[in-house]
Amino acid sequence: MIASKEVARISFSCQKDGDKQLIRETATHQLNSERYVHTFKDLSNFTGSINVSYRYLAGTPLLRKSLILFTSAGYLTIGLSSVKRKKGNYLLETIKSIFEQSSYEELKEIAVVVHLAEFDSTWCDGMVQDISQKFAHHVIAGRLMVIHTPEEYYPVLDGLKRNYNDPEDRVKFRSKQNVDYAFLLNFCANLSDYYMMLEDDVRCAKNFLTVVKKVITSREGTYWVTLEFSKLGYIGKLYHSHDLPRLAHFLLMFYQEMPCDWLLIHFRGLLAQKDVIRFKPSLFQHMGYYSSYKGAENKLKDDDFEEDSFDLPDNPPAILHTNMNVFENYEASKAYSSIDEYFWGKAPSTGDFYVIVFEKPIKINRIKVVTGTEDRQNDILHHGALEVGEKIVGGKKGRQCTTYLRLGEFKNGILEITDVEHKVLFDINCMRILVTKSQKEWLIIRSISIWTLQPPSQ
Repeated sequence: MIASKEVARISFSCQKDGDKQLIRETATHQLNSERYVHTFKDLSNFTGSINVSYRYLAGTPLLRKSLILFTSAGYLTIGLSSVKRKKGNYLLETIKSIFEQSSYEELKEIAVVVHLAEFDSTWCDGMVQDISQKFAHHVIAGRLMVIHTPEEYYPVLDGLKRNYNDPEDRVKFRSKQNVDYAFLLNFCANLSDYYMMLEDDVRCAKNFLTVVKKVITSREGTYWVTLEFSKLGYIGKLYHSHDLPRLAHFLLMFYQEMPCDWLLIHFRGLLAQKDVIRFKPSLFQHMGYYSSYKGAENKLKDDDFEEDSFDLPDNPPAILHTNMNVFENYEASKAYSSIDEYFWGKAPSTGDFYVIVFEKPIKINRIKVVTGTEDRQNDILHHGALEVGEKIVGGKKGRQCTTYLRLGEFKNGILEITDVEHKVLFDINCMRILVTKSQKEWLIIRSISIWTLQPPSQ
């Protein structure tokens, strides 16, 4: 069902009187200037949304207490911004992938907002018709909406600063893209607990929402601004919805300074998340062959993407320690995380170990340990074994198991064992990677993955 194109006025908190002047002034400064940091501290107090009117092209939201709410549950909103391309169009395939790769239960917690950020009304009309026909039941169910921001709300897009020696049309394209996303973020601010930023030419992994929820749960009690589920551009970037108003203001303030993905990095850093928190395998893959900018070829692919990423390890809570000589800050905990990081130790000797002591005894179904990286393929465990243990002794920092059972040995730096519960008759308190022969090469433990028979909390 296509809603009429009448302009639906949305009442938000108005910007402070000096906001427009502040935007004009701060946009002329580089993002690493002291003035910029001071200005952002002021911006960080902005919690109100931008005063703008949207046109609803497909789908109708419910209006309750001045908030836009979908009829579906508000756990995750997925935002897509799309424009007419000179070559190819992937938007319909992207929407299809979102819905097809989600189970019936997952669909209850997903809302998709498509922002047609194109001033060509004929193209918009055709695209709305295609979306409404192909995904009618999702529109009716309230989990898919198509919106448009009228051109009069956009700032000046001509005669902008040519940073990085970009040609004028490139500056205009990327500056408008920043504004497109700002208006999309602004619209989505109150729709759900979390927001996922996607591009309009991606393919999704199966059951991606379940994986995202599992990752969010694993980060409980830790501070984060952005969780990344792809290493490309602004694909698969997850935010708390309460941060969206500030991010929308931020993109508008510096829309002409640099591309959107660079601004997202600055935003994350200014909110005190210093390091990238990126999870593997990636849940989203870039599938577009032609860029939305001039139809140029864009063959970028995420080599960490896996179509079936549902099989995320449990990695129950544990204390990790090693007697190896750790290099810089590549400490033991980094091998046990699903974040894209690893443990790195200097050349290990016979008898050196890496130990995981679980908070509670567990039953394990499968174990996989990968050493080395693509860049350092020789920094693998050339001779080593994996053991599991019981009967813990020692204090918190020096806890160890008194007895161990060897499950297998590493081959080419990798070890994977299945049906562990049939090979180990006791509840497992510890797991140990043991070096069985000294090596001159350093050792990278890239990932340790453990699948349990029941949730760690049980």
